[in-house]
Amino acid sequence: MLSGGKRLGHVCNRYVFFFLINGIFCFNWANEIVFPDKEWATKKPSQVGMDVGKLEELAGFAGGRGCVVRHGYMVYTWGDITARRDIASAAKPFYSYFLLKAWEDKRIPGLDQKVMEWEPRLRELNADLGFKDRDITWRHLANQVSCYGVREKPGTAYDYNDWQMALFFDILFLKVYGASFETVDKAVLHPILTDILQCQDNPTFMGFGTEDRPGRTAISCRDFARFGLLYLRQGQWKEKKLLSPQTVKMVVSNPLPNSIPRSAGFEKGQEAEMISDQRSIGSRRIPDNQTDHMGSYSWLWWINGVDREGKRHWPDVPTDTFGAFGHGGMRAMVVLPGLDVIVCWNDTQIEGRDKENHTLKLLVESIIEKH
Repeated sequence: MLSGGKRLGHVCNRYVFFFLINGIFCFNWANEIVFPDKEWATKKPSQVGMDVGKLEELAGFAGGRGCVVRHGYMVYTWGDITARRDIASAAKPFYSYFLLKAWEDKRIPGLDQKVMEWEPRLRELNADLGFKDRDITWRHLANQVSCYGVREKPGTAYDYNDWQMALFFDILFLKVYGASFETVDKAVLHPILTDILQCQDNPTFMGFGTEDRPGRTAISCRDFARFGLLYLRQGQWKEKKLLSPQTVKMVVSNPLPNSIPRSAGFEKGQEAEMISDQRSIGSRRIPDNQTDHMGSYSWLWWINGVDREGKRHWPDVPTDTFGAFGHGGMRAMVVLPGLDVIVCWNDTQIEGRDKENHTLKLLVESIIEKH
């Protein structure tokens, strides 16, 4: 089940390999740092200390399509990993990547800038609520605590909200980056990220076209794994530093505290005024509030935190694990830094925390050699 890519891995001995263990950066000077070129370099699971039987069990449980990467090599695949498919909410870490890139490149002055400076119509909303939307910042949008479309003040509640996410996408890409729905792939996604990663299957922010929920990202499993490898390598890709290690650490290790409640926005009567032509990137519900953060939401990534009842998000998985998840887990890309492993899947039967945990537990059990 190995992919047919040529052994063209790019080995970078000059770089320090940073990885996260319990939120602390550690150094491993001994390992060679491998990146894919135009094709993924491949190895058998046994060559990177993995048990193929457990990987087969994982693939059978998941269904759909997927791949596993270890030490920078493609080591196991199932289904068609070249197929470019919608990844639903698993796209959100791409949005936070471009926000953080805009910050590091000084396109925006800071993450606490009020976004009404880019979208002036926010100034006039919700007079009866003290014009609360004037206080929405990039940080709020990138952690889903903007409370856009619901009655709470920004920063006071968590509201997983597809109207808010469309607002975020449109301000960031159409105003900060100056693109349009027709040009955003060519002008932003490809030159600033996916061309650098040498993605093979033409990722797009227009998964359903420019007229149907723009921002819905379509990407193949093998290309999505490259994005995971960028974060596993602490923002470094071969000779290029795309994000600083400090920024990557912040993104995957700062979950919302459990003191921040879930918004009351799932109840009728709790909706608040939005911009008159506000679109949604998915849900059509008003008010929209799809889930709690469970102590595990950090800059649009899901991490392995602890919820209000003291339950670990994925109890059988290393605590440094982080991932992007869509449609309740059916579409995902997950990074296990301490094990130097990435797994990506799509169109699966994985749905919910328990099935996510079981899938990732099988992945952990497949590791024979920890390093």
